[in-house]
Amino acid sequence: MRVDLFDFELPPERIALRPVSPRDAAKMLVVDGGAPFADRQVRDLPELLREGDVLVLNDTRVIPAQLEGERVRPGASGAGIGATLHKRIDARRWQAFVRNAKRLRDGDMIRFPEGVCAIAEARADDGSWTLAFEGEEPVEILLQRAGAIPLPPYIAGKRPADDRDASDYQTLFADKAGAVAAPTAALHFTPELVARLDDAGIARETLTLHVGAGTFLPVKADDTDEHAMHSEWGEISPAVADRLNTARAEGRRVIAVGTTSLRLLESAADENDTIQPFSGDTDIFITPGYRFRAVDGLMTNFHLPKSTLMMLVSALMGRERMMEVYAHAIANEYRFYSYGDSSLLLPA
Repeated sequence: MRVDLFDFELPPERIALRPVSPRDAAKMLVVDGGAPFADRQVRDLPELLREGDVLVLNDTRVIPAQLEGERVRPGASGAGIGATLHKRIDARRWQAFVRNAKRLRDGDMIRFPEGVCAIAEARADDGSWTLAFEGEEPVEILLQRAGAIPLPPYIAGKRPADDRDASDYQTLFADKAGAVAAPTAALHFTPELVARLDDAGIARETLTLHVGAGTFLPVKADDTDEHAMHSEWGEISPAVADRLNTARAEGRRVIAVGTTSLRLLESAADENDTIQPFSGDTDIFITPGYRFRAVDGLMTNFHLPKSTLMMLVSALMGRERMMEVYAHAIANEYRFYSYGDSSLLLPA
């Protein structure tokens, strides 16, 4: 499909630079099949779902994966290097997107703050680099010393990350460290909302998908067939897979909280619509025409024009319907992107 079919005009003032407080006070646009749109709030979620529904959340935790350093090469002057870690390769090596990468060559050392150093081992076909961190301390400890939370470029271009982001950009469910970006749909949850969901008989399950920096990359191809997705590591335990399959067999809905949860669930589902245990990489790319096998709905924020996530929600609800959704959201001053408002998408 043509990528420009998923384009729309977004006024810059609709991009949220901070989350609302409390988090569950965010607006939520409810799109239930072909019914009229309903302008609600996230805190209304318990009354919008059915008893027995299952919300599936991503328990990944964002790491301080944004690094600023200097290239060190014998006989050459220094050069400023920025690195955003993208995906773990092994205990000491990470794949990273690098700013000023033209100044790097294989074997160069990059010196980051607090004595943290890495060797630029090799450049991949997509332009990213493999960075091998020196020393014996776990890389996670090194990042705590030298790194910063990697805000999305549409926020970072307007203000620097600060101490508030260290908490604002983590979900209530953040547990397993490894993400470069937050599963932002779950940023809206508060302890009070969770307690009310429990009282309403709405179940919760967690999986893990370590979101990579590739989630921010624009689709540069003119056709979706020409776009290559970056892979991300995810895991669904056998117990969680069993409970989700039981819920669906009993006619209860499985609703993904965020596109990350949805993508992993769909990656794990087989041809018989059974969710299998999963541990490994996924690069699933969902576009209109895809047959969903694992989910009955999606709670998600509002996405970038021409992005893979805009294509995903269009696959779930229909492209024309989503264009109407986004036009309504813009006209009614919904806040967009990572710190923005939410939507509840329930296909007919």
